[in-house]
This record gives sequence, C-alpha cells and structure tokens, in this order.
Amino acid sequence: MAIFDTLGKYRNTGLLILRVGLGAMMMVHGLPKIMGGPDMWTGLGGSMKVIGISFLPTFWGLMAALAEGMGGFLLLLGLFFRPVNMLLAFTMLIAALVHLGKGEGIMGASHAIEVGIVFFSLIFIGPGKYSVDGK
Repeated sequence: MAIFDTLGKYRNTGLLILRVGLGAMMMVHGLPKIMGGPDMWTGLGGSMKVIGISFLPTFWGLMAALAEGMGGFLLLLGLFFRPVNMLLAFTMLIAALVHLGKGEGIMGASHAIEVGIVFFSLIFIGPGKYSVDGK
C-alpha cells in the first residue's frame, strides 16, 4: 500500500511520539515514588537484594525513583538520552527480577521486561532529530 511505503520518512516523528508517551508514563510511575520520601525509598531500594546489594537501601530507592520520575522527563525531552535509557533499562531489569522472585512468573514481570526492552533498544536508536540531544 502506498501509505505504508511513505511512513519511513516520518521516523523522527515516531521517535518523538515514543519518547513523549513513554517519558510521560514513566513520570506517572516515578513521581509518586519520589514524593513518597525515605520510607518508600527504603522499601524500593530493598529490591536491590535480587542482585546481592543490601547496603544503602534508601539511596538505591531514591535512585530508582529519580530514574523513573526525572528520567521520564529527560526521556520526554530527549536530553541525556542514552544515559537515561541505560538507567531506565537497569531499573526495569531490577523490577522484572523482583516480580520473578516473588513467584509472579513471566506474566507478573512482563511489563517491566517489555518496557526494559524498549529502553535498551532506544540506546542504539537514539533520540531522533526532534529532541534536545538531536539539536
């Protein structure tokens, strides 16, 4: 079909839509965690036990909350794009391991796995020209 043959020239528009949509949704997940304060951060940071890190849970929890909340905002802007996607992919890896460790199976971990794959892929693809990094 002719319309599908021409869509390739809108690659940067597609990346913009993807960045804005995922960035906004990561902010929705992350900002309540940032606002949750030290008690929430400590609980969240305890998740690092799945990879053998049990020290400084409050710090790790704050880092995860910032990765989601502020990382989502930076993703939306396309600023510090590749480092942000590395942090988000790592955060989703930990989230997936936590879900699997709780016995929720692949279905319980699927959201974190799917979004983690997208973040990992975006490291290679880049932000597109309609981004702060693209300017």
